[in-house]
Amino acid sequence: MKIVLLDCHTANPGDLDWSAFEAIGSCEIHERTSAHQVVERCRGAQAVITNKAVLSRETIVALPELRYIGVIATGYNVVDTAAARERGVTVTNVPGYSTPAVAQAVIAMLLELTNHVAHHAGTVREGRWSACPDFCYWDHPIVELRGRTLGLIGFGDIGSAVAAIALAFGMNVIAARRNWPVPPPPGVTPAVIDEIFHRSDVVSLHCPLTDETRHLINAANLDLMKRSAFLINTARGPLVDEPALAQALNEGRIAGAALDVLSTEPPSAENPLLHAKNCLITPHLAWASRESRARLIGTAAGNLRAFLEGRPRNVVG
Repeated sequence: MKIVLLDCHTANPGDLDWSAFEAIGSCEIHERTSAHQVVERCRGAQAVITNKAVLSRETIVALPELRYIGVIATGYNVVDTAAARERGVTVTNVPGYSTPAVAQAVIAMLLELTNHVAHHAGTVREGRWSACPDFCYWDHPIVELRGRTLGLIGFGDIGSAVAAIALAFGMNVIAARRNWPVPPPPGVTPAVIDEIFHRSDVVSLHCPLTDETRHLINAANLDLMKRSAFLINTARGPLVDEPALAQALNEGRIAGAALDVLSTEPPSAENPLLHAKNCLITPHLAWASRESRARLIGTAAGNLRAFLEGRPRNVVG
C-alpha cells in the first residue's frame, strides 16, 4: 500500500516518528504541502493522511486509486466528505486525543489573566524589583479564583475536564450544552447562553463551529458580560467577531481575553486583536504537548490499520 502523508511538521516537528505508519505500507512523508502540490503528491496513493492540506472534490476525483483519507486532527472540514462518500473513499479523524493538553492550556491562560506571572517575571528581569523601595509590588490586580464563576459554552470532553480543574480551585461552574445527561455532573449547573454571559467571571468556549455559533462572541453578547470578566477561546477562531472583541477590550468593557485560535491562521498583521488591550494570543498550541501528539499519531495509524482489517473506526462524513 502507498501511503502519502501531506503535512507532518506540526504533528511531529522531529521529536516523534512515523514508524506506526511505516509498519503498514510504503510511506511518502512531506513536512508541508501547498495546494498546487496535493494532486501530484497523492497520485497513485491508496491512503492519504492530512492535517490542514485540503482534499477538495476536484482533488478526490483526480485520484482514482484513493481508498482512504485519514485526518490527523479532530476537525475534518479540510476534506470534502460528500465527494469522498460518492467515490467510496473512507474518511476518518482522531477525536479526544488532546483533551488533557487543552484543558491544561485553558487553566494556564486563566492563571495568566488573573496572576500576570509572565508580566511580573519580565519586570523582575528588567531590574524593577532590585530597584524597588518595598519588598514587593504588582502592576495589575491579582484575582483570586475561589468563589468566582466559570461559564463554559460547550460541555464535551474538554469542557468537562476544564470544569473538574476549576472545581478543584473552588470555582462555581455553570455550563451550556445541547443535551445534558441526567443528572448533570456533580458541581456543574446547567445554564442558558445569556445566563453564561451575565453571570460568569470567566467565559470559556468549548463548542463546535456551526452556522449557529459563528460569531457567538459578538458586540451584543460582549455587552452582557461583566466589565471584570475574562474570555478564553481554545475552540475555533470564527466563534469570535474579532473587531467586536478588540473594541470591547480597548474600551474596557471586559477585563481581558486569552485566545489560542483566530479566524485566519496564521493571522494577518492587521488583525485588530494583535494589538488590543489585555489580550493574550498563543499560536494554536493548546493541543501540542508531546503526549497529545503521540496519541494523535498512534490513533491515526490505528485508524488506517483498522480500515485495512475491514473494521473501520472513527469514520466521519
